[in-house]
Amino acid sequence: MAELVTFERDDAIGIVTLRRPEKFNALDIPMLRALETALDEAELAEGVRAVLIRGDGKGFCAGGDVEAWGAMSAADFQVQWVRYGHRVFDRLARLRQPTIAVLSGHALGGGLELAAACDFRVAEMQVKLGFPETSIGVVPGWSGTQRAVRRFSAQIVRRMAIGGEIFLASDALAHGVVDRLAETGKAFDEAKAWAEKIAERGPLATEAAKLMIGVAEGEEGAAATEALASGFIALTADLKAGVGAFKAKQKPAFSRF
Repeated sequence: MAELVTFERDDAIGIVTLRRPEKFNALDIPMLRALETALDEAELAEGVRAVLIRGDGKGFCAGGDVEAWGAMSAADFQVQWVRYGHRVFDRLARLRQPTIAVLSGHALGGGLELAAACDFRVAEMQVKLGFPETSIGVVPGWSGTQRAVRRFSAQIVRRMAIGGEIFLASDALAHGVVDRLAETGKAFDEAKAWAEKIAERGPLATEAAKLMIGVAEGEEGAAATEALASGFIALTADLKAGVGAFKAKQKPAFSRF
């Protein structure tokens, strides 16, 4: 059976690809599990400094597969679907590397929530974006009313989730929902060129800046504070002195450097 989500690298660029083109890369539980695994691979890939998220075939991501969740009980829908989806999308949002969503196809519902979990979005001119969930009697469940509000503004999300507006890429650019436009068939090239520019910047500074912006935005919190502080401490002579003394069963001689 072919992999549902793959991770590969091109020098300093990681590429995560959703591979369910026959369903326009709609997400079900196996897809979410495979995405989580691919994100773990990206996180651990030494030397990868930016990550692209893209869809195979004509679509980016058609959102949650209605056939996958439509028959679930209320309890399973809450825990297996909504909460697990949140966990995977949070994993993407908190990836250490900057991320770019490559929107070569429509990003609707869960697909737009997936794109919103990335740091940046590059969309081709023909792409449509929106939150159509209320048209079938459900609400955005993977942070479309939370993270998307923080990143795109409450009013824009109201217009999509309540007003039913679907934005073309050019309108989405004007409203800050996407960051760059590309001609049809060129989103990957545009996103990769941007990722290569990001990869040229100081990797530790870039990761720290992403964490700090996440704290200000409300995406990150206590864990980010401890990560930044621990990263600083790990570079000091005091840590080496303390660990060395522990191993030698001696009293450490700290220097505050």
